[in-house]
Amino acid sequence: MSFRYIGSKARIVEAIIEHVGQPDGGVFVDAFAGTGAVAQAASRAGWKVHVNDHLASSAIMSFARLSSQADIPFAGLSSYSDAIAALNETRPLQGFIWRQYSPASSNHCAVSRMYFTEDNAQKIDGMRHQIRQWREQGVITLHEQQVLIADLMRAANRIANTAGTYGCFLSKWQRQSLDPLVIEPAKLPESAPRATLGSQDVNKVRCKPEDTVYLDPPYTKRQYAAYYHILETIALGDEPEVEGVCGIRPWREKASDFCYKGRAAKAIERLVSSLPAQRIFLSYSTEGHVPIETLSENLAGIGDVSLHSLQNIGRYRPNKAASKAASDVGELLFCIDKTKQAKCVAA
Repeated sequence: MSFRYIGSKARIVEAIIEHVGQPDGGVFVDAFAGTGAVAQAASRAGWKVHVNDHLASSAIMSFARLSSQADIPFAGLSSYSDAIAALNETRPLQGFIWRQYSPASSNHCAVSRMYFTEDNAQKIDGMRHQIRQWREQGVITLHEQQVLIADLMRAANRIANTAGTYGCFLSKWQRQSLDPLVIEPAKLPESAPRATLGSQDVNKVRCKPEDTVYLDPPYTKRQYAAYYHILETIALGDEPEVEGVCGIRPWREKASDFCYKGRAAKAIERLVSSLPAQRIFLSYSTEGHVPIETLSENLAGIGDVSLHSLQNIGRYRPNKAASKAASDVGELLFCIDKTKQAKCVAA
């Protein structure tokens, strides 16, 4: 994956899966899937995986990473590689992304939104339209559609004129943003354990007592629905009413309680308590809204809790100034076993 994603666990996935252990007959439920790094590591370890994220873009990206060559034969287009080649030859279209997120936006609003060059924006529109047409005509399956949408989001992200998120665009074109958009096929295994997909509020995610649930809630005030709004639009293929200089799509219905300092502690405690799963793993950061001591005390009332320090990783750095000022933050993993007497032990 080529995403610089806020809170990404890409560098510590092996440490997380080491604590999770080998498959035990249940499903590994990644309830805040993000870009799917942890879910993919669990799948590679042999787990059947269910990925969920309230953002459709994140859910689709995660699910695509769990796919195998056997899941997407692309019989209607001969092969996966042929489908990618056909997409790259798709005729550009002056559609929604071009109108709203390229300099063409200056034709109908007061700002030239420099997220994508006009050529690349038209390619995104043309490719997304082609994917929709193939699905409507029955040329591709739902699973194949989701993989192609993930491929398109990954390609668009590589040439986006941003500092890593889509909360704003840069005022000058960066070198990579002037490159032509080209979709590259994902490297998929020949086969993989069964995977399923959900895109709903985390409090509605279903699981069974024998399942293992992994939670990676937002730590800070950054609302993912606003920071990754263009990827969400590409994923959904819709044309929402956008507003402001940056053309952000409506996002407040997906605002997360975990991003509010006054709500985060109760939101985490309530979620962990409500899950039927007996084994729950919770990632959290030392820079999070909830102090680690408070979180430890709250979780200790739910089950047997062990706390593990994984490693220090760099704070999210959207630009050079932030890189110079940023310090490392500690990544922690709470292991909660509801079958045992409540207590908390730091490892």
